[in-house]
Amino acid sequence: MNAEPENLLNRRSFLSRTGAGVGSLALGSLLQKDALASLPQGFRKVAPKARSVIFFHMTGAPSHLDLFDHKPVLQKYDRKPAPKELFEGKRFSFLRGHPKLLGTRYEFTRHGASGNELSSLLPHLGTVADELCIVKSMHTTEFNHGPAQLVFHTGLNRQGNPSIGSWTTYGLGSESENLPAYVVFLTGNTPGAGANLWKSGFLPSVHQGVQLRGKGDPVLFLNNPDGTTREDRRRTLDVIEALNQQNLELVGDPEIQTRINQYEMAFRMQASVPDLVDLSREGPQTIEMYGKGEFAEQCLKARRLVERGVRFVELFNGDWDTHSNQHNRLTANCKNVDQPIAALIRDLKQRGLLDQTLVVWGAEFGRTALLQGTEDPAKCGRDHQKDAYSIWMAGGGVKPGITYGSTNELGNEVAENPTEVRDLHATMMHLLGIDHEKLTYRFQGFDQRLTGVEEAHVIGDILA
Repeated sequence: MNAEPENLLNRRSFLSRTGAGVGSLALGSLLQKDALASLPQGFRKVAPKARSVIFFHMTGAPSHLDLFDHKPVLQKYDRKPAPKELFEGKRFSFLRGHPKLLGTRYEFTRHGASGNELSSLLPHLGTVADELCIVKSMHTTEFNHGPAQLVFHTGLNRQGNPSIGSWTTYGLGSESENLPAYVVFLTGNTPGAGANLWKSGFLPSVHQGVQLRGKGDPVLFLNNPDGTTREDRRRTLDVIEALNQQNLELVGDPEIQTRINQYEMAFRMQASVPDLVDLSREGPQTIEMYGKGEFAEQCLKARRLVERGVRFVELFNGDWDTHSNQHNRLTANCKNVDQPIAALIRDLKQRGLLDQTLVVWGAEFGRTALLQGTEDPAKCGRDHQKDAYSIWMAGGGVKPGITYGSTNELGNEVAENPTEVRDLHATMMHLLGIDHEKLTYRFQGFDQRLTGVEEAHVIGDILA
């Protein structure tokens, strides 16, 4: 007899039970973005201004006092003993004793019709200054890299919580059928908090970021082994799909559905990722506009990703931790990122994408007005500062060409419009059309949310 064992789920019985057969897999692929977003529709509050986010994190924290926040008074008292109120009773990572003040060695210039003021280290960014909303009143709770990076990405200073990119894809799903909703690029030093900055935490793992590498295979283990054809891989996935589906019906674990979706996504990415990273189709003028280097290529790929419907793209760049030798390191880092970032903003605008793409540039904290190390101008540096620093935003429903908030005359404390990290997160969610108070996920008996239990405010004054 050829009767099949009752509990054996082979290819034929699986297709007969599903009714639609392989066609259901294709349909499931097409509907995946809707399935991911179906539950969170209650998170919507207003019509979204932005559809995608490009999030720059400068690993190690650049000095706002040398890039965005010009302080003539600090310059006047350069190398003079600091007032005691700047350091007594405050915690620093490395500063000890009675430090001296450190002014900037860079000129600041007002740009465009807005008059946004930028350092001479950022000449290319100055050409798009009228697109920028510079927030000079950021502050955070942590003064060491790992915890502060976690706060900047997850809202909390400990591991295990979802990143802002994961919360975004959880709230909105994906518009791309062939690429992950959340993509991550790394250049320079790996952040102190590592992959926790793009993990999904307690959210389903489908929402974690997928790293695309600049060298070798863009995604590890994505390509087929030698001797394996695409048809072979498709047949293998069909069998795995059947087994996973059987297991899902038995135990009901949602992570099994995530695994099914990820297998299918990986199969589609085998075709979509090579096309994404192939920059030969870009015109020579575009390539020249972005400049050379791995970070420049990543900025161009970020534009290509949001064009293709990817929801959240994050670019980490380091090392900006300038405790010493600040002049050389800051100069080199700015030269590396200035042209590509300005080109990205210009490119998004000329393609009609800037209005729907929120660009955010920032770091975990700023740098002190106090000199660290030797007084040699070429070798001195600045310690970490949590109480005041700068970020900027562009596009995606943000007012262009404005400055929001300010610091005191030495740049060490916020003087006007203090802005906490959770306010930034609330504002980003608002621009994406999400009510941050309703964006919750039940975990350990509580409705967890990105902005936490403390009050968070949408920064209304910077909304277009």
